[in-house]
Amino acid sequence: MAGDNARGNGARAGSAANSSAGASSSDVTPVSAHVVRALEAVLLVAVEPVSVTLLAQLLEQPTDVVEGVCQRLAEAYAEAGHGFQLVEVAGGWRYQTHPDVAAYVERFLLDGQQARVSSAALETLAIIAYKQPISRQQVAAIRGVDPEAVMRTLQARGYITEVSRDEGPGQAVLFGTTSLFLEKLGINSLDDLPSISDFVPDARVVEALEQGLRVTPTEAAAPRDNGAAASGT
Repeated sequence: MAGDNARGNGARAGSAANSSAGASSSDVTPVSAHVVRALEAVLLVAVEPVSVTLLAQLLEQPTDVVEGVCQRLAEAYAEAGHGFQLVEVAGGWRYQTHPDVAAYVERFLLDGQQARVSSAALETLAIIAYKQPISRQQVAAIRGVDPEAVMRTLQARGYITEVSRDEGPGQAVLFGTTSLFLEKLGINSLDDLPSISDFVPDARVVEALEQGLRVTPTEAAAPRDNGAAASGT
């Protein structure tokens, strides 16, 4: 009975992979149900996103065929309304929970059991993500504090890594983000990061802030005048 159910599920998976919404049968390369089931099994146990190249080697199939199977499976899962998705992130494919059931997943996960990233680490990670490759000294110049301890933590967690060395004097180590960083954000490449301009205040706001914080010569001289008056009494 269990074997019959497995074969039946495999047949349905193969049917889903061999068809896609709006695609004609001539656009689809037939793939056996066994290959589709094997692909699903590999992705199910994978800790990190699996590249199409590796999947093609494991399944002994052309890369374009494997890519097509992944895309059609992703569409089939979406149409069926499952609580999980097959998505392409960080240069590979993986299963992940659907965003609209995130609240239930959060309830399941024990609050406080996950190591949280500090605000300082998030600021440093954002700088590296948008300015990479970047040296530790350059990060310090932007943040105004020594980021060495924070960057060690980010590197230990696998979010950043040494990518090259500066060609200038001293050949400072340059850092960049890793595929784990992309995976955690659920994006496929750095091009998918939101534009930094979305977080920059409007020019009029910046001008208003500068006007409000600007010190006039009279205001700057006031403390000195008070000091002079005090010394003369």
